[in-house]
Amino acid sequence: MFARSPNVARTNRERTETTRQALTEAARALFVSRGYAETSTPDVCAAAGITRGALYHHFADKRDLFRHVLAEEAAAVAADIEAATPAGQDAAEALLDGAQAYLQAMTVPGRTRLLLVEGPAVLGLREMLALDEANAARTLREGLEAAGIDAGGVAPLLSAAFDRAALEIEAGANAGQVRDAMLWLLRRVLGQAEG
Repeated sequence: MFARSPNVARTNRERTETTRQALTEAARALFVSRGYAETSTPDVCAAAGITRGALYHHFADKRDLFRHVLAEEAAAVAADIEAATPAGQDAAEALLDGAQAYLQAMTVPGRTRLLLVEGPAVLGLREMLALDEANAARTLREGLEAAGIDAGGVAPLLSAAFDRAALEIEAGANAGQVRDAMLWLLRRVLGQAEG
């Protein structure tokens, strides 16, 4: 038996990642512009320049590809929140900075539609809540706990308020006013005076 050289293995990994990324990017663009229901796997393959066989090699079906797109979006939101809240920051300030980072992250074109409209409709509320809990809702819960707040009942309600705020901004509401309202609400939860 001949051992596969590290360069060949790396090349195969790179090719696999390139294919998955092309499919993900094409699918994201189509899911945003057309919606999940109006996007077909042949459309995704044509946009990515990849065969349907390759798509089904990487993803079980359109729903699996959609789930992957949403997981990447949710992880990007959590990464933006974490980047805005460095370790060692005061817990209350981290919550306020994280709130602003969430609202900003959700202004990426198409992200609100994917995570807050299409996602629950396609994958269902339970799966979307689990995805959120692994990402943005997790950062909120951790921030509340770091601030000494029992996050059990508060975190899901605040998370829903943040999602509604993102939907309001997406619908054309004044982003500054929505952000200020969310910060006001968060300060109340933190027991801070109006500021």
